[in-house]
Amino acid sequence: MLKSNLYLDYAASVSANPSSVHVLGMLAKKKLENARKKIADILNVRSEEIIFTSGGTESNNLAIQGAIWSWLEKKGKKNLPHIITTNIEHPSVLETYKMLEKKKLAQVSIVEVEKNGIVDPKKIKKEIKKNTVLVSVMYANNEIGTIQPIKEIAKEIKHYRKKEQKSFPYFHTDAVQGANYLDLNVERLGVDLLSLSGSKIEGAGRVGVLYKRKSLPLVNIFGGGDQEQGLRPGTENLEAIVKFSTALKSVQSVKEKETKRLAKLRDYFIAELLSIFSHCALPGLPGGTLADKKFKEVPLIINGDLENRLPNNVNITFPKIPSDLLVIELSAKGIMASSKSACKSSRAEGSYVIKALRPDSDSEIGGVRFSLGKNTTKKDIDETVKALSLILAKLKKWYT
Repeated sequence: MLKSNLYLDYAASVSANPSSVHVLGMLAKKKLENARKKIADILNVRSEEIIFTSGGTESNNLAIQGAIWSWLEKKGKKNLPHIITTNIEHPSVLETYKMLEKKKLAQVSIVEVEKNGIVDPKKIKKEIKKNTVLVSVMYANNEIGTIQPIKEIAKEIKHYRKKEQKSFPYFHTDAVQGANYLDLNVERLGVDLLSLSGSKIEGAGRVGVLYKRKSLPLVNIFGGGDQEQGLRPGTENLEAIVKFSTALKSVQSVKEKETKRLAKLRDYFIAELLSIFSHCALPGLPGGTLADKKFKEVPLIINGDLENRLPNNVNITFPKIPSDLLVIELSAKGIMASSKSACKSSRAEGSYVIKALRPDSDSEIGGVRFSLGKNTTKKDIDETVKALSLILAKLKKWYT
């Protein structure tokens, strides 16, 4: 016997199916739609344009494969769709593109980014063909933190569509990495599809979101029920969705203040590194001073553009020292860093993102990514720099 509204609310949040027509199901449905509206308001879109998934990888696949199969159902394989992306996308985008090409379901153009890790919008425009159905460029890179010129790319695509009087190519961006710090207003960005994931937001659940412009045709790539407008079958993970909507609103409300704080720490971290280690010249890299002569033989590279990057990201390379070795040494000192995307961590090869910036570099070297967060302090930075100094002293044989 149900005793109170409080019990009903709790039960709906943890166990009820939003598709059910009984009382708990209706309460769960209300919670689901409230969360959807909260996210829609942040993105400045309609609630019906928000689709819930299991995570960023699924959102990206639904956007890409959904658009491709929509084209194929209308045009057939005799007129294969053409799709464009960059060479530093997350594996859930890049490998999906390669899979579609391998299965002869799409023609693929992969545009190389510049040495600073940012793609030239003109190069994207140059690759557009009459059968280009989709362009996918990530908002911010998950390894080197570079922020792509999404608005400028959107303008190039819109100009082409207007000139050719077409509704496509559609523009998708993987915004997973930038949700905490970047503007998510879809109208300002100019995108047709946008992916988000709770895995990158503290306090959010393991859930994903795909924004799909209402007029854009997308096909269900799964089998199953008709949840999420028939595009994503399966009972929604209500508890995770509610957590995600609350967490996204929270981080977006403090993003300006937190961005300034973290950017200051990030720049301090980079300055400290450059004051200890020598460095290789890169476009936009400020001159560093050599304060510690014992490290004069240790070159350091800051990966990615120094200005157009996430405030919480520092990615470095010591050209003679394998990044995995540095990650292990840092971990032993209680400092958690990474050498490449976690989705590629099971493979032996180094970071393809770092390789894209420096094709002639040793693939085993890669880069080491440090991610700053809301609990990161100046003291943490100082301790990390000190730890790196001790590790480099220990690994002297690698660079002498």
